[in-house]
Amino acid sequence: MRNLIAKIEAGERIEGEAFLRLTRDADLHQLGMLADGVRRRLHPRPVVTYVIDRNINYTDVCISACKFCAFFKAPDDPHGEVLTREQLADKIHETQALGGTQILLQGGLHPDKPLEFYEEMLRFIKTTGIHVHGFSPPEIHHFAQLSGLPIATVLERLIAAGLDSIPGGGAEILCDRVRQELAPKKCSADQWIGIMEQAHRQGLRTTATMMFGHIETMEERLEHLQRVRDLQDRTGGFTAFIPWPFQPDHTPLAAARRIEKTTAVSYLRMLALSRIFLDNIANIQASWVTQGPKIAQLSLFFGANDFGSTMIEENVVAAAGVHFRLSEEEIRRLVRDAGFEPQQRLMDYTPVC
Repeated sequence: MRNLIAKIEAGERIEGEAFLRLTRDADLHQLGMLADGVRRRLHPRPVVTYVIDRNINYTDVCISACKFCAFFKAPDDPHGEVLTREQLADKIHETQALGGTQILLQGGLHPDKPLEFYEEMLRFIKTTGIHVHGFSPPEIHHFAQLSGLPIATVLERLIAAGLDSIPGGGAEILCDRVRQELAPKKCSADQWIGIMEQAHRQGLRTTATMMFGHIETMEERLEHLQRVRDLQDRTGGFTAFIPWPFQPDHTPLAAARRIEKTTAVSYLRMLALSRIFLDNIANIQASWVTQGPKIAQLSLFFGANDFGSTMIEENVVAAAGVHFRLSEEEIRRLVRDAGFEPQQRLMDYTPVC
């Protein structure tokens, strides 16, 4: 452990065996100190960034039926909906009135909407001038399947219609054993990575996420991190990594299995491990949406340098019974109280003056 700690403190890359050694043998304080050291090396100034945006779910109708999701509606559910243009406009204008610079646009895998529907939606949204951070890899894979077009062509058309960047949703755990059990209708781990690589090659910046704390092993978490790090080595297209724990309440998975919520300690350990292993991704985001404001503050000493979004609206995690809400003023206060300087940013981490 002494040699491993010295290697991390010297800024050297660690490999899988060393990662697993840390998960077994390093205590919480050791991981926190090591991750904080990596954070300080990458971000010498005591600045914590955040973005003002809104998560707009354009539809809750979805054929994927993921076992971890409490949000989706089956296609034959009469309560399923698709947002109208008027609803989209109202949400975007409210976001802009609150200083928002982008929307996070995601939805279910609707069986009946063609690619042209999403192109038209993008063109409509772009008339407002807002940045569209939209369509995670499973959605893009779904569009390609319905249209019969290659992923590269689908991305080209979405970019031409106004897509500005892609969120890292739908990654869950990038291991096909886990994906086959939890979401067999979703794109595979290789397909998720392939879509992100193609997006990076076409000039889009993206984020990456990991939803952990359900049926995966630590080795499978490592596989996920390794895939993300390897792609970043090839393209440099990821702006940030966001690990967040599975929220079991009201989900089919929790009904079928006894799965406890991830503790704050386990979350902080995984956050720190991510910061240490992902040496080529500049930014690690705290998940106050799932952990609440106090643990999010602690996250800033376990590798996180970004407080994420104000989340003017959030529906997926809320469907699992988690209802944390923070205004921009509250985020800035929490960051200052932790001893850092808050800084609003854009998706690509350009500061907002």
